[in-house]
Amino acid sequence: MTTQNTAKKPKIFIARAIFADALPQLEESFEVTSNQSDEVLTPEELQKALVGMDGALVSGGDRIDAKVLSAAKDLKIVANIAVGYNNLDIPAMTAAGVMGTNTPDVLTDTTADFGFALMMAAARRVTESEHWLRAGKWEKWALFNNPLGVDIHHSTLGIIGMGRIGQAIAKRGLGFGMKVIYCNRKRLPEALEQECGATHVSKEELLKTADHIILVLPYSAESHHTIGEKELSLMKPTATLTNIARGGIVNDLALAQALKAGKIFGAGLDVFEGEPKVIPELLACSNVVLAPHVGSSTEQTRRAMMNLAIKNLRAGLAGQRPPNLINTDLMQN
Repeated sequence: MTTQNTAKKPKIFIARAIFADALPQLEESFEVTSNQSDEVLTPEELQKALVGMDGALVSGGDRIDAKVLSAAKDLKIVANIAVGYNNLDIPAMTAAGVMGTNTPDVLTDTTADFGFALMMAAARRVTESEHWLRAGKWEKWALFNNPLGVDIHHSTLGIIGMGRIGQAIAKRGLGFGMKVIYCNRKRLPEALEQECGATHVSKEELLKTADHIILVLPYSAESHHTIGEKELSLMKPTATLTNIARGGIVNDLALAQALKAGKIFGAGLDVFEGEPKVIPELLACSNVVLAPHVGSSTEQTRRAMMNLAIKNLRAGLAGQRPPNLINTDLMQN
């Protein structure tokens, strides 16, 4: 880690590596301690690093809870470089008077693109087909003696979680002539449903009728294992499941068992329980496309996420309301 010492400037800690060209501008305004070596910090290391800091830039893997906050008495704001913020204990932060922010909107389209790509890869068996070719099994064109997929066009797309990204996926589905159904904690306004071409249904109906299911809901204690053995048993044997939300929303072991048994056709996963580790049972499945949490991973989008997090941080440390304040009770005006 490197430290730029400048008197009378707010102190900030950057928990993971950011684009290096952003550091000089930050150092003009702040005393910066940056983890540019991109080490994954233990909770104890993170707690120690935040002592005496006024602000912090963190990623989704950096847990900010009451224990960490107990040592960070000067902390005023934690800016998350992610749209999801299950790594932030918002009640504990609010109790400590620490603002929490996230980075919505800037990654919506990029993540929706990737979710759709992952769904298509699972349905059309792109990964399996490539492995089949590389293994020298492609000897001739054949009507069916090759990896056969299932269609996307004119099928039924089921979206669980209909926020910004879910809506963007729905609109992509319309371009493929898909029938779009969704379930969500709150039903969308009628005008927005029409814009997305989406019909609200129960979770059970969605599981039973959708040909392709995409998960885009936030992680919480209530959404833990939204998809487990029971839910997988309701799906069609020709259906696919795609998770671009958060690990823990799917019971990965139950999914691996369903894939192995042919209870569903295939899956596409960008997030996992206990990531970056992936359970061996999933790695052994040929009918799942696996990606290392790269849903928002284009340079343009990752830079936009970083810049928005910095904007939030600057506002909070200037005594202003950050654009993407989560615990709004701390600043009512």
